[in-house]
Amino acid sequence: MRSVAFAERNLKEIFRDPLTLLFGIGLPVIIMWLFSVMQKNMPFDLYNIENLTPGVIVFSFSFITLFSGMLIGKDKSSSLLMRIFASPMSASNYIVGYVLPLLPVAVFQIVVCFMTALVLGLSFNVKILVALVVLMVIAMLYIGFGILLGTYFTDKQVGGIFAIFVNLTTWLSGTWFELDMIGGMFQTIAYILPFAHAVDATRAAFSGEYGDIMVPLLWVIGYTIVIFFIAIAGFKKKMIS
Repeated sequence: MRSVAFAERNLKEIFRDPLTLLFGIGLPVIIMWLFSVMQKNMPFDLYNIENLTPGVIVFSFSFITLFSGMLIGKDKSSSLLMRIFASPMSASNYIVGYVLPLLPVAVFQIVVCFMTALVLGLSFNVKILVALVVLMVIAMLYIGFGILLGTYFTDKQVGGIFAIFVNLTTWLSGTWFELDMIGGMFQTIAYILPFAHAVDATRAAFSGEYGDIMVPLLWVIGYTIVIFFIAIAGFKKKMIS
């Protein structure tokens, strides 16, 4: 209940900045529409809606990283956390309180992107429901990155780091092109990181190739566990100091 009460406060803080929220939801929709228009004028099948939608939704999660990182960073800058550290909440309670309000934001991003894709020609079937489950797991990875950034950096620093993060996740995830088109060290590095695995798991769910979901999803889950562990450890250290 402590985490839920803290989460309610954090949800209000997120909606106090509606422009950032709308940008994080609206930009992926615009990108999906633009690339769909480009596909109509291409002689080869690169940005078909079935292949484009998973990558764009995963890309949209990078804004959840920004939301969570900025929220914690602002709380640190305003000394709010310093005051509420007097409460009996543990570091895990605080982290849960930051995670909970971001889950409905992730769901809303997924739904908006799905609705846009349906308008652009995506067929509705049971595969979308499977993809929804996979995407919620992936959303936790991006929330974890945001909490990690917010724990160790200020809100102003998070904004600068996010610019690097969003480019890193975009180019190394295979969202806009197949990674084997470049291959070599670039592809190797991409598959050491979790972002390409996140896109691969989502595309497998969309295409109904369920046997290809588990391995990339395990990479995502493994990274998520490690990131949350580091974030909670860092939060505990902040509380003690």
